[in-house]
Amino acid sequence: MNPSAAATCREASSLQATLAGLCAVLVGIGLARFAYTPLIPALIDAGWFTAAQAAYLGAANLAGYLAGALLARPLAGARSTAGVLRATMLLASATFFASAAPLPFAWFFVWRFASGFAGGVLMVLAAPSVLPHVPPARRGLAGGVIFTGVGLGIAASGTLIPLLLELDLVATWCGLGALALLLTGLAWPGWPRDRMPPVAAQAVVVRSGRALRALYLEYGLNAFGLVPHMVFLVVFVAHGLGAGLAAGAGYWVLFGVGAVLGPLLAGQLADRIGFARALRLAFAIQAVAVALAVLPAGTPGLVVSSLVTGAFVPGVVPLVLGRVHELAPPEQTGAAWSVATIAFAAGQAVGAYGLSWLFVGTGDYLLLFGLGAAAILLALLLDLAFARR
Repeated sequence: MNPSAAATCREASSLQATLAGLCAVLVGIGLARFAYTPLIPALIDAGWFTAAQAAYLGAANLAGYLAGALLARPLAGARSTAGVLRATMLLASATFFASAAPLPFAWFFVWRFASGFAGGVLMVLAAPSVLPHVPPARRGLAGGVIFTGVGLGIAASGTLIPLLLELDLVATWCGLGALALLLTGLAWPGWPRDRMPPVAAQAVVVRSGRALRALYLEYGLNAFGLVPHMVFLVVFVAHGLGAGLAAGAGYWVLFGVGAVLGPLLAGQLADRIGFARALRLAFAIQAVAVALAVLPAGTPGLVVSSLVTGAFVPGVVPLVLGRVHELAPPEQTGAAWSVATIAFAAGQAVGAYGLSWLFVGTGDYLLLFGLGAAAILLALLLDLAFARR
């Protein structure tokens, strides 16, 4: 094979791998996690679950995400990474079909946990398995493309679910499952065949300094602060404000539009001012955006809150990853990133269960968003304190 033909083949392979990564994030996070949020009001209105049960089911997904993030690397070390990625995409697709009937709460809890587990595995493994096969000059762009899958899934669910709900909830769940299966098939041939080294062979013990440990805590607090939008935004608009499901889905689409743009914009910001400053600015903007949901700002405040918070759900990921590379020794960045991912998943799980418990006791949506803003503000203060040291 001549050099030009080989280069063309490598280019096609990297594009196919990037597409596979995009599909994995779209299925595992964009659909398996975030498609549930605009479904919450419909599940309550149809009598499938109470508001408290629906909130706990959202929390089950985030608990599953934590489990998936913890077990992703051991699974990939024991088996082929491509095989694990394909299996978890199939699992994520199956969870939609398993939810297409008004079965007991325990049944739904298991499958929402399973959908979160699949999302955690896909989030940890998809991009790292793809990016080494992308030319170095294009890895930043490829990473941005992969993580836009979060926003594409949110926007797709916010657009499709109101249309599918005109039929019924069963058709809605099955339609989402069919879309996930289609994307699984599209990604199937694109995964590289590399095998991830066993976890024991990697630097899993991270000799992190105080700044790196603080970063883990900040990332977890950031995750906690995003939970009110990720779990309660649609039901807050539809029921809390009495605006109806269509209005709630509209704000969810705005949330998704922000999530599509967030990773690319955050990366460009970091290129201009550095990862440390970009992350601090991100914390400040997020705290304000989450707080806007509780202020008497009316529709403009909610529009800004939905767009900006949506942008940082995936947008904060490349910023924290950049800080990990700055703070951790080169041979330990992989292990440090795994710890950071687990910290984010733990923050989400604690936030989901804690805020769901709080909502059951108070029914106060504004308190949830207020606590979310406070958590992100605390992350900013921690980062500033360690920057001074």
